[in-house]
Amino acid sequence: MAYFERLGPGTFRPTDHVSGAWDSSMQHIGPALGLLVHAVESDCAGRREDPMVLSRLSYELLGVVPMDVVDVRVEVIRPGRTIELVEVTYGHGDRAGIRLRAWLQQPRDTTGLAGDGFDPIPPPAAMDPWDPTTLWRGGYLASAQVRRASAGPGRSRYWVRTEVPLLADDEEVSTLARMAGLFDIANGMAVRADPDRVHFPNIDLTAHLVRPPQGEWLGFDTRVTFGPGGLGLTASVIHDEDGPLGTVAQSLTVRP
Repeated sequence: MAYFERLGPGTFRPTDHVSGAWDSSMQHIGPALGLLVHAVESDCAGRREDPMVLSRLSYELLGVVPMDVVDVRVEVIRPGRTIELVEVTYGHGDRAGIRLRAWLQQPRDTTGLAGDGFDPIPPPAAMDPWDPTTLWRGGYLASAQVRRASAGPGRSRYWVRTEVPLLADDEEVSTLARMAGLFDIANGMAVRADPDRVHFPNIDLTAHLVRPPQGEWLGFDTRVTFGPGGLGLTASVIHDEDGPLGTVAQSLTVRP
């Protein structure tokens, strides 16, 4: 069973693997983030013959989405020869639940300039398996395979993968779309407080990328911070097995 079944060009039905960690009658937005990347990439491939790569994904989470049929709509906000800004909405009925604004850039060869200042993380084989359903409910977290090294509340390094395809019927998706469907898992992998006592859902997610990911495993080096006034932040450096890819940040609303 995939995360989504395609019903039409922009219409999809979520499966049980999409059910949420806070409320199983609502969708976990994680798989939807990957679906919206697939929509951006499919739209770009249908409009252009030259390659473009995604450099930023900025998602606004506008409200909960029930476990029901959704519509995905794509609009090019800023067309361009070398840089484009594309917006995608993910809605149920007449209500938008997620809005993505994605920057795409024309790739260039900067191999001679490549470098980063991020710390490496141990490979998946060096971390112990961890079952996220010991802490979280819902089909989405149950669909993930996790290897984790926790360093206490709010601090963790871990690798995640899933054998569940993003779309049914063998529809091909990119590695980035598949891995983007795992970005939102970060907020549940380095918890600072017991989720049965404190709710801390994220209201957005922004990923900045320096290259497309490769392989099956997506790695995170995550820190969670709660401020004194109800605000929080989950900040991660993301990796594949070749090294760092970029960053993911999530604004939290902390509700004791």
